[in-house]
Parts: sequence; structure tokens; C-alpha cells
Amino acid sequence: MDKLKAMQTFVQIADQGSLTAAALALDASLPAVVRTLAALEADLGVRLFHRTTRRISLTEEGRRYLDSCRQVLTSLQEAEAALKADAREPAGQLTITAPVQFGQMHVAPAVTRFVQRYPQMRCSLLLYDRVVNLLEEGIDVGIRIGPLEDSSLVAYPLGHIRRVVVASPDYLARAGAPQHPKDLLQANCVRRTGNTPGWGPFIDKGRPFSINVGGNLDFNQIAPAVEACVAGVGVGMFLSYQVAPYLADQRLQILLEAYESPPRPLSLVLPHARLLPTRTRVFVDWMREALQAFRQP
Repeated sequence: MDKLKAMQTFVQIADQGSLTAAALALDASLPAVVRTLAALEADLGVRLFHRTTRRISLTEEGRRYLDSCRQVLTSLQEAEAALKADAREPAGQLTITAPVQFGQMHVAPAVTRFVQRYPQMRCSLLLYDRVVNLLEEGIDVGIRIGPLEDSSLVAYPLGHIRRVVVASPDYLARAGAPQHPKDLLQANCVRRTGNTPGWGPFIDKGRPFSINVGGNLDFNQIAPAVEACVAGVGVGMFLSYQVAPYLADQRLQILLEAYESPPRPLSLVLPHARLLPTRTRVFVDWMREALQAFRQP
């Protein structure tokens, strides 16, 4: 007996509500459908349907088996679709969203390389510093920093991003390096307008806390705040990717590492994962490779 064909026949009988209708849907003869069902029931050792001259209905065992058959057949369809898609060059429209600065620094260059590699693709990158509803706004792929509040999203972990306190060597030579977050109360701190004055959370002996810092310079954008810290104005708190180039060339130094809170997750999110088109699957793999530097905290 062809078990897969038997499962497909069983599902059609359940969906159509009769042996005759199932035979029509399968383009098979009624006797063939009857024989297939009988063979399947004999193989399983249970009756799948209650049958009378007028109606047919699932038994309790049949209802349970129907759910399992649907899962098997759906998985097979998805596997076949994925294999067929692998043979095609990705093409079509893809809309992506990411946080503004992270998108400018890391996502935009990766998307640019993607369309150069796959010229039949058309990509739109939308950068927002807000949580975008992927389904409502027609977004195919999102890049998120931080915990995911929407449990309906399909998430691919990309890595982690730290929140770090930094200052330039010149500032530290003048003012000294803080040894504890409380020392920031005496530091000149470069802040973001619109944010609360509290920096943190810091962790000390397992307990989180924040520090209400002060300073003589603040900005409403990250980039000039980072530049002010590089110039030696004071101490700043940023996400690690925002200051990575300056840490690499030692124009900024990380402070208070022992008191850092756990790193934030970096994720690629999709509104669903069923039967993804080739362009989406290829792009997901592309971004996971492009952002592999964030896999280590």
C-alpha cells in the first residue's frame, strides 16, 4: 500500500464528506477509493469512519489521525516547495524595516550587496525608531533590537548588542575613570534629550539600579552625542554598535563593564514562516551571514 496516497485519500474523504465526492476530487474511481480506505484501516487496525448507506463520519480515532495526516502532508508540500524554489533565482519585491542608526550602519550596506548579487530583486528599506507592525504595514522582514513582545512573530536570533558606558582617553586623563556607576554622579555626562536622566540599568550583586546623571551638553540624536564623547566632553551611554568604530581605533574606551546589564537580543523577524517565497528565504540567510559579527555578546 502507498501510505502517502492512502493518507491523501483519507483526508479527501474527510474533507468532502463522502466517498463519491472524494473520488471525484481525486479523479479516481469509487471502488479504488473504497479499497484504499479499507487497506488503510486494516493497516492501522482501527476504523476511521462510521459508515451507513446515507452518511459517513469520523470516529474518534479518525479525528486524531486526520490531524496527524494534515501535518504530514503540509510538511511534505512545504519541503517540495522549498526544493523547487531553490532552483529559481530570487526575484520580486521585498520590504525590510530596521532601527534608524543600526539600519544605516549595518542593514543598508547588506541590502545593497543583496540587490547587487540578485539583480532581479527590488528592495525597500524603511528605517524607523519605533516598533513596526509587520502585517499591518506590509513588511516582509524586520530587524529588532531588544526582547520581542509580539509572540506571533517568527524570530531568527542574530546575536546580541550591549549597552555600554564610554569616554575618550583625554577625558579619562583629566577626570579619571569611574570605578562604580555611582561615580557617574560626579562626571560630565553627554545625554539624549527626551530620555530620562537615569542611566542603566546597571547590575550590582545581582540587583538592577539606575543613576540620575547630569552634564552640560545634550543632543536629540545619537551621532553628535558620540562625537562629543570622542572630542573629550564627557561620558556617554550608547548601544555597542553605535560606538564600535571608535572603540576599534581606541578613541573611546568602555567603562564599568562589571556592572553592565545583560546584552539585548538582536533578531530578524517575519510575520509567518509557512511557504516562504524564495526571495524571503534567501534574504534571511543573507542577513544572518551579514550580521554574524553580533553573534558574540
